[in-house]
Amino acid sequence: MGGMSHPLQVNNPLVVSAFHTALVHQFLLLLAVGVALALAWNVAFSVQHRRLQRADSPVAGSGAARAGTGPGAVAMRAAEPAGRRFLRIAFGLVWILDGLLQAQSAMPLGMPTGVVRPAAVGSPGWVHDVVNAGLTIWANHPVQAAASVVWIQIAVGLALLAAPRGRWSRVAGAGSVAWGLIVWVFGEAFGSIFAPGLQWAFGAPGAAIIYVVAGGLLALPERSWRGPRLGRLVTAGVGVFFLGMALLQAWPGRGTWQGGTSAPLSAMATTMAKTSQPHVLSSWLSAFAAFDAAHGWGVNLFLVIALALVGAALCTGRRRIVLAGAAAAVPLCLAVWVLLQDLGFLGGEGTDPNSMVPTLLLLGGGVLALLRAPSEVKEPVFVSVRAVAAAPAARRWELLDPAVLARAAGFTLAVAVGLVGVVPMAAASTNPNADPIVTEAVNGSPNLTNEPAPAFSLVDQSGKPVSLAGLRGKTVALTFLDPVCTSDCPLIAQSFHRADRMLGAQASQVEFVAIVANPIYRSVPTVDAFDRQEGLQDVRNWLYLTGSLQELTRAWNAYGIEVDISPAGAMVAHSETAFVIDARGRIRAVLGVNPGTTSAAGSSMTALLANQIRAVLAR
Repeated sequence: MGGMSHPLQVNNPLVVSAFHTALVHQFLLLLAVGVALALAWNVAFSVQHRRLQRADSPVAGSGAARAGTGPGAVAMRAAEPAGRRFLRIAFGLVWILDGLLQAQSAMPLGMPTGVVRPAAVGSPGWVHDVVNAGLTIWANHPVQAAASVVWIQIAVGLALLAAPRGRWSRVAGAGSVAWGLIVWVFGEAFGSIFAPGLQWAFGAPGAAIIYVVAGGLLALPERSWRGPRLGRLVTAGVGVFFLGMALLQAWPGRGTWQGGTSAPLSAMATTMAKTSQPHVLSSWLSAFAAFDAAHGWGVNLFLVIALALVGAALCTGRRRIVLAGAAAAVPLCLAVWVLLQDLGFLGGEGTDPNSMVPTLLLLGGGVLALLRAPSEVKEPVFVSVRAVAAAPAARRWELLDPAVLARAAGFTLAVAVGLVGVVPMAAASTNPNADPIVTEAVNGSPNLTNEPAPAFSLVDQSGKPVSLAGLRGKTVALTFLDPVCTSDCPLIAQSFHRADRMLGAQASQVEFVAIVANPIYRSVPTVDAFDRQEGLQDVRNWLYLTGSLQELTRAWNAYGIEVDISPAGAMVAHSETAFVIDARGRIRAVLGVNPGTTSAAGSSMTALLANQIRAVLAR
């Protein structure tokens, strides 16, 4: 009925089903790519193994045991620096975890309302403008965007795991930087750093910016990791961050020192306790909320002192003191992670483990880089074939080492996964029209039928007689509008107008028709005024029909349109339905056209209507 909104719920079954279907289809595509890469690796390995056997060359599966001066000879070099290896593997796994969390059913519709908009609350207007640019793409294409994010984040993680060294490893680090910045800006609203009430315990300055820092470190040349200098810089940087957060936590007038149930920490813990989760976690959160309400000043004092001491220790650069500070940071961060951030990913809309885990991982990488010299561990490296054999064939087969092939296949798979995410996301960002599924989620899927359309004989906005029989030979898109409506009806009319433009040359075969749905305001001048108000007066294939109350009532009843006068006696509530009638006068599709509460829903309605018309024209 007109004016009755139907907001989308995050668990809308149509959207959830479409999301899962998209993920399954994309997974099957990637599975095929993975199988093809595995077969290629197996064939190459088998060919190489036989060739080396014929040449009496010793073979070991990974090349680690091969030695000598012929093809397959190995030398030893310093292993990947321990700090770099730790960061690469840890953040690779975390990116994959984040991708899997994005596959939760609530993500297509819950991401904007449950994650992004809350993060932007209180931020300046320009932050909202930037965030809304990303939200528009997501709202227009919720299934496509949600699925793309799943695969992009998994791809970043796979690339970090598959490329341990060299140029491609640095490219994977750069990919973590690029995607992390996108998530930080559009998904975390700049980590809420421009909003009031910023606190370290709540996740400031955003988990994604820590991924960016880690990715930047991995993108550095490997020589940067030789020696303790980079480790000292990383731990000192984390220390400065902790000191800054201690100052922020201690700053008066921000509410951090107050107690009671309205205190920020207590209120956050209480909110988190209501999230769907194991009872033991919710009981811990409730207990902490009660404790902070009674001792808010003391809890904040502890946080300030702990952050300051840990930060100061990390800034010293002295190994033992840094190690002590890092050891103290572990229980502090874990306690905040459990008691205030509620592990970060519970409740169905959690997209990552929040900021404590990546902070500890970044700190761990810095500590390892500071304490462990790369030269302590050696690993095999293949001698350049040019240095051991001049034969081109030997050079080819030396490069086809199984370990090298496996890493190349893994990185290729990561690229394929990334393309499955990036290509649809890029297409969505350039398409201003929302996916039809948004309207289908609001109104239900179109009802496809094949029955005679009830006849009508009325007059148009110019007073000229128009009948359904007179429109035979044209496809007709028919709806019912109230000419004095100021809410849904103008939006529906504009959707019909946009569908007309979307059809392009096919629009010449279509008549867009509206019939008055108001028993009081139904005169020709009123209808004409509505057209002029909506800029429809010059649209050649637009007809807004009216007639006597008896003629209109007959049309309403024939098409099952309910029309109820509102208590105010002006606008009326009426069914919001559209019918697509083919050139022979038969109804082929019936669809709801409630425009919903967002511009995405209105745009989606346009696309759905245009698609249904195209389907009828193609019959």
